Amino acid sequence: MRIISLVPSLTEYLWSLGLEYEVVGITKFCVHPKAWWQQKTRVGGTKKINFEAISALQPTLIIANKEENTKEDIEQLQQNFEVLVTQIATLEEAFFCLLEIGKKVNKESKAISILNDIQLAFGRKIRSAQRAKFLYFIWKDPYFVVGPNTYIHSLLTHFGFVNCCQIERYPNLEALVYKNLNSSLSPDYIFLSSEPYPFEAQHIAEVQALFPNSKIVLLDGEICSWYGSRMLKVPQYLEELIN
Repeated sequence: MRIISLVPSLTEYLWSLGLEYEVVGITKFCVHPKAWWQQKTRVGGTKKINFEAISALQPTLIIANKEENTKEDIEQLQQNFEVLVTQIATLEEAFFCLLEIGKKVNKESKAISILNDIQLAFGRKIRSAQRAKFLYFIWKDPYFVVGPNTYIHSLLTHFGFVNCCQIERYPNLEALVYKNLNSSLSPDYIFLSSEPYPFEAQHIAEVQALFPNSKIVLLDGEICSWYGSRMLKVPQYLEELIN
C-alpha cells in the first residue's frame, strides 16, 4: 500500500496503527508524529493540495475529510485515485471512521485495540464538568464559536458540559448574541482554542470584557478537535484543565 493522508489527526492515527512504510505522503499541517512531519513527502496543505506531488507518489489510497479538504479537490483526486472520504461530526462517527480506516489499511485488530482503549477512557466521569456551561472560541476578528453538529460539541457534551451555543456548526459570536437578546448568555467557561486561531494569554482580557462573569481558559485545540489516537488523552486533559 502507498497511503497519502490529507487529514492531520488521521495521519497521527495511521502512525498509531504502525504504518511507518505504507504512508508516503502527508500535508504540511500533519505535525504529529514529528518524525513523519520531518521525513515524509508533503503534498501541500489541507485546503491547497499539490496535485503534482500526489501523482508523483502514485498512492493506492488517499484519506480525506469533508471538513478538512475541499469538495473540488476531493472530486479531482477521485478521478485518478481511490479516496476514502471521512465525515466526522460526532463521537459515534469518529469511532466508526477509525474502525473503517483500520479495516481499509489491513490493521483491523490494532484499530479495535485502540478503539477499546478510547472507549474505556471515555467512560470516565468528570464531576466538575457536569452541567457546566461553555462557549468554545475558534476564531477572532470576528469571533466564531463552536455549535452543535460538530465533533468538538459532541466531545465536550459527552463529558457533561453544556454548550451555550445552539446554532449549528461554527456561528459568528455576534449572531449568537443577537439570537439570545431575550435570554441570558452566561457561560461558566469560555474556552479559547489554540487552533485554528492561535489564542494566547494576550487575548484573555478582551474576551473577559465581553463575558465578565465567565472563567476564561486557554485550551489545547488538538486535544479537543483531533479525532484519532489523540482521543486517549482527552479525559485526563479536560479534568486537569478545569480543576
